[in-house]
Amino acid sequence: MSVTVLLFASYADALGTSSLRLDLDDGTTVTQLVGQLRERAGARALPPQPLVAVNERYARTDQALSAGDTVAIIPPVAGG
Repeated sequence: MSVTVLLFASYADALGTSSLRLDLDDGTTVTQLVGQLRERAGARALPPQPLVAVNERYARTDQALSAGDTVAIIPPVAGG
């Protein structure tokens, strides 16, 4: 199955792109997807458990992904 991963701010800078298309095994979870991202150059910028949204809703780490999902890896933000 294929999913789209969106990266923002420092994560996009570190990984060198603002979006990726990944082919994953059926039943892949958010944690497993983050694990695959960690294998890419620059991924050390990701915290141990980044905030993740799937289809514009915050996701649990054990949430299984489906074909066509859009997964956003959200960096910390600060207001002022």
